[in-house]
Amino acid sequence: MDFDLSADQEALQDAARSLLGDRCTSAHVRAAADTGGFDPDLWAAMVEQGWPAIAVDDAHGGVGLGTVEVAVLLEQAGAHLAPVPLLQQILALDALAGTDRTEALVTGAQIACVARTPLERGADGSVSGRTEPVIYGARADLLVAPAGDELVMVDLSDVPRTAEPAMDRTRELARVELDGAPAVTVGGADAVAHHLDRGAVYHAAEMLGGADAVLALAVDYAKERKQFGRPIGSFQAVKHRCADMLVDVEGMRSAVYHAAWAIGAGDADAPVAAATAKIWCSDAGRRVAESALQVHGGIGFTWESDVHLFLKRAQLDEVAFGDARHHRRRLAAILRSRVEAGEAVLG
Repeated sequence: MDFDLSADQEALQDAARSLLGDRCTSAHVRAAADTGGFDPDLWAAMVEQGWPAIAVDDAHGGVGLGTVEVAVLLEQAGAHLAPVPLLQQILALDALAGTDRTEALVTGAQIACVARTPLERGADGSVSGRTEPVIYGARADLLVAPAGDELVMVDLSDVPRTAEPAMDRTRELARVELDGAPAVTVGGADAVAHHLDRGAVYHAAEMLGGADAVLALAVDYAKERKQFGRPIGSFQAVKHRCADMLVDVEGMRSAVYHAAWAIGAGDADAPVAAATAKIWCSDAGRRVAESALQVHGGIGFTWESDVHLFLKRAQLDEVAFGDARHHRRRLAAILRSRVEAGEAVLG
């Protein structure tokens, strides 16, 4: 199976890299971190390009592309540490395209947040519960989350939120406090499953971008930094560490794009691919960022270095929509059920 990007996908990748290279430099990211973890100018530029609606069909004002193209965009967003709710908006629109909220989300007039932890559904259809810390939960106008075997949308206009301190200051975090809040059902059990799979893969794509970018930082530093009269990259221990980082990044790339393809194609193994991608990227993403820190040595621990920004983002994405431990349990349950049913473990 060929997972090389098509010419159109490469064009999208180049366009994203160009825009983010201009509008999302280290200086932009650091400025956003100092002002709440949101860059309104970058967000406006993304909305103008139609990125939040990349997977929404033409009939509803979107671009009409698929999950592979979403992964291409989110990889670049992760590589540039974009301090905007692009992932959250795309994931919410996966469920809300064609509803009365579509236009507001496509145009950026409203912002969505998304959660993995199920809410409690009341007999009257309302929802209650306290979400896990959700990215951009304090700023969002609406929430998309599971509630039992249904996927629901909750208007957050009058819903209290509690800001959560975050190691990654380039993003906002908040818990949403729901107590009998009105909720609109936007899908059943299949929609919940798709929401959870897509959320896992989308965060894995971001982690891939961050790992690839921090690997490049480490390699560049290893070429420039000299000890004993020679670049540290010429020493075998540093070479081996960088090579291990590259193996991790390429493994992440394979897992992410296979999972994105599987979800878009409706493949029966999409849940397996999604769990595998999140497992591998959660472990490898952190490993790559920590190795980059080691390559940089003391300078990597300073505020002036960008390495710590990538490590903190990797740590946040690692736990979003389930960490590696959660998805290992999930993967084991899927495979066990197939074995017990006498089915092939993998299709």
